[in-house]
Amino acid sequence: MATTRLKSLYQETIVPKLINQFQYTNVHQVPKLVKVTINRGLGEAAQNAKSLEASINEIALVTGQKPVVTRAKKAIAGFKIRQGMPVGIMVTLRAERMYAFFDRLVSLSLPRIRDFRGVSPKSFDGRGNYTLGVREQLIFPEVEYDSIDQVRGMDISIITTAKNDEEGRALLKELGMPFRDQ
Repeated sequence: MATTRLKSLYQETIVPKLINQFQYTNVHQVPKLVKVTINRGLGEAAQNAKSLEASINEIALVTGQKPVVTRAKKAIAGFKIRQGMPVGIMVTLRAERMYAFFDRLVSLSLPRIRDFRGVSPKSFDGRGNYTLGVREQLIFPEVEYDSIDQVRGMDISIITTAKNDEEGRALLKELGMPFRDQ
């Protein structure tokens, strides 16, 4: 498989920049992307099997990989959920698919959000990993407006090898993540 544009950019320009910025002594200290996980909770899937099927098809279309159905571990009567019922779907992207998805997310999808002024720089977890919530699946160019039955969001987590938020933020900023100013 050919190297993606983002991966070659990372290896050729971002690694030397980060070595300079953080004074790393070894190239393996430079933070890198490990995986991207896309998760969608489906509250209505317990009652509606069609929404589960539609969500699986949408996420597969967006990521190029078939998602896994997550099931309830415990029964919760208040939410009308029994143990083993489908409550969401998730997909984990690594290697070339991860770089391809991240590139499309940053360059095509995020700018399509209405009134977009950048993503929050505060959504780091303290260890250099970043999570953002997307309110509607229509920001992805692969999803056609006519093919959706309901607007659904998803959570996208970007896992890096960064040791702290500052390193993670620097890596994602160099990769093109549009952070908004405080």
